[in-house]
This record gives sequence, C-alpha cells and structure tokens, in this order.
Amino acid sequence: MGRGRNLQPGSAGVRHLYFSLKDDRAQISCALFRSRGGGSRGSRTEVPVANGLKVLARGRVSIYEPRGAYQLIVEHLEPAGEGLLRRRLEELKQRLAAEGLFDEARKQELPRLPRRIGVVTSPSGAAIRDVLQILKRRFPAIPVLIYPVQVQGEQAKFDIVNALESAARRAECDVLIVARGGGSLEDLWAFNEEMVARAIAACPIPVVSGVGHEVDVTIADLVADLRAPTPSGAAELVVPDSHDWLRRVEKLERDLKLAVSRRWIPCSPHGAPLRPAWTAAILVFSCVNMHNDWMNCGGQLALALRNRLALDRLRIHTATARLRALSPATRIAIGSTRVATARQRLASALRSRLAVPATRLAVLSGRFAHGESPQDPGTRLCHCARRSRRRRSAAPRSFRPAITSRPALPSGKSRPPSDRSSFNVA
Repeated sequence: MGRGRNLQPGSAGVRHLYFSLKDDRAQISCALFRSRGGGSRGSRTEVPVANGLKVLARGRVSIYEPRGAYQLIVEHLEPAGEGLLRRRLEELKQRLAAEGLFDEARKQELPRLPRRIGVVTSPSGAAIRDVLQILKRRFPAIPVLIYPVQVQGEQAKFDIVNALESAARRAECDVLIVARGGGSLEDLWAFNEEMVARAIAACPIPVVSGVGHEVDVTIADLVADLRAPTPSGAAELVVPDSHDWLRRVEKLERDLKLAVSRRWIPCSPHGAPLRPAWTAAILVFSCVNMHNDWMNCGGQLALALRNRLALDRLRIHTATARLRALSPATRIAIGSTRVATARQRLASALRSRLAVPATRLAVLSGRFAHGESPQDPGTRLCHCARRSRRRRSAAPRSFRPAITSRPALPSGKSRPPSDRSSFNVA
C-alpha cells in the first residue's frame, strides 16, 4: 500500500501503465498491464490512478532485466484510505437514494415551540457546550435531555443507534439533535454508516443533524429531517428566539384589548341583551384572567413546595444529629474517652504513691553507703518506746489523789445527804 508517483503511459498506448508505489520508507516500480486486469475490478480502467493517490496493490515481483531492478507486476488495484472510504460512501448514497430515504416527502416538520429537546452527542466534546450555550441564550425555559454516545470509533455507530431507539421508545422529547464537531472523513465515518442512516429514518421524532462543519456532508445529514451546517446552527433551528416570542405575545395582547374596546357596547337601563361580539370579548378576558390566576397559583404552589422541602430538610438534619448523638458509636467514643482519662489519673496516682518509698529507699541506700546500719521501721519504734520509758522512770513522782472505798453501813441506816464522798490523801 502506498501512493502513486511518476505516472507514465506505456509505449503500447493505452494497453500498459507504469508508475512508482511509495510509502514512508521505500518505493518500488510498478507495471499495470491491461491483459492482467482484463476489465475486472483491478483494471486501471475502473480504478483511476493519479499522482498522490493512495492505493492498495497486489501482484508479483519480477526483475526488469534492462535496468537490473525489481518491479511489481500489478494484478489487483483498488483505492486505499480516504479514497476507499469515499468510494464506499458514494455506493451507499446511491443505494439509499434509490430506496427513497433522501426524499423530502418523508421528512417531518419541526415543532414551533418544543416542550423538551434531546441531544445525541458526546457529553465531553465541544459540540455539546456550543449547543447548550445557544439553547440557553435563545430560549432558556425549554429543558434539554442529553443522550451520551461515542461519536468516533467502532462502537460509535452502535451507541448512536441505541440512543435514537431509546429516545423513540421513551418519547420524552419533541425534537432530537444529532451533533458532532468537525473532523476528517475517518473521524465522521460513524455518521456515514448504513445502520445509523436507517435508525434516523425510522425515528418517529423529528431529527436535526449538525455534524461537522459546513463543508462536511454525511449520510446522516441527508437522511435527517433537517440539516444544519454546525451543531450551533442546529440549536438555533430547533428553538425560536425568546425575545421575539415575547414581543409577539405582547402584540397579540394589545390587539385583543384594542378590539374589545372598539366593540364595547354599554348595556341599556332596561337590561337589553349584549351583542355576541361583546359577549365573546368577555369570555376571552375571562379566559385570560383565569390563565393569569392559574399562573399565580402555580407560582405560589412552587414557593410552598420549596418552603416545605426546606422545612423537611431541616427536620431530617435535626433528627440525624439526634440519632448520631444516641448511636452506639458515639457512646463507645465517650466511654473510651472516660476510660483513657481514668487510666491517666491512675497512672499519675501510682507514680505519686511510689515516689515516697522510692525516696525512703534512696535515703537508706545513702546511709548504708556511709557505714550506718539500716533499721527497719519496727526496730526504730522499739528503740523509741524504750527511750520514752527511761525518761518517765527518771522523773520525780507528782501529787496523785487516791480514791478509797468507804465501809458499808448497817442495815436500816442511811448515809446523810451531805456526806456522799470523801477523799483520802495517801
């Protein structure tokens, strides 16, 4: 496979053709004989060969003896790369056109004001950003539903077909936009597939195609109900301008009021019936007032719903906070904190308690190091008791009163009241 170079007709007129086949690394001389082609698919009469055309050649290698060089005797020749794709594209166009898929009679009209717009494109490409920006600028009140698909590669055609079938089955949109940014023929080939063209033709929802740039024309553009030059152009075609729409509504309102004021006929004092035109005007005004009241009620209902949702969210948040406070995990965390605090206090108390014996042990160790005999607390108490007894025995006796018992009285006699006790001093 390579590109043709140095194209020259043979000396035998149109019977032979000589050229060079070149790629990025090498080149080889080629010869295409009419007798080899025989009018088949590989003959040069069906496949035009030009300088720079990328072709796919199959043949056998031989030696050109006058020059002592190798050459390729071409037996089959067909376009390669973009040339092959363009050939397939033209064949498919002819077949679908013969079936009537490109006829304007079968195409649907777009709604003047769609309730919802569907966009079949890649969610990460530049096309979706352009489409959303245009829709928001022209008519922001219309919601948009995105059907995410791949727009390039082998899987792209299956994703596009599935998205179109899903949109038709769900019937959520009034119009569909099939969009993709610009690219080469290979990049846009998913929109030239036959299955994609037939899915667009079978879709009951109007389809607007905005694939590539203005110079890029795909089969999807030809089959779609309306073709836009770019994705942004497709967005402009599916929705009207909101400012123009509001101006038209205001003009209609002014015309209606003016018509009613001109046809107004006051009622007679005797209660004569009103004219039909005036009665119709009253009905129109009543309908307008009812519509305004309905819109006001709708706004009040939306406000009440928002307030109710905010109150419910606050209640849920409060209940969640209470549940978290009562959860076992919170209780365990508080208990763990208390246990850790108690451990710290216990360790501090143990260190303080062990500090006194450690100090005493250090003092005794110091005495023992200076030659003093260490004594235990019991021995020291015994020595202290002995010294105390010695001091008491060495001191003089003090005056101490002695209480003696009194003799018993004979029976029948009592002691006088004043003589109840007596003391004898020893």
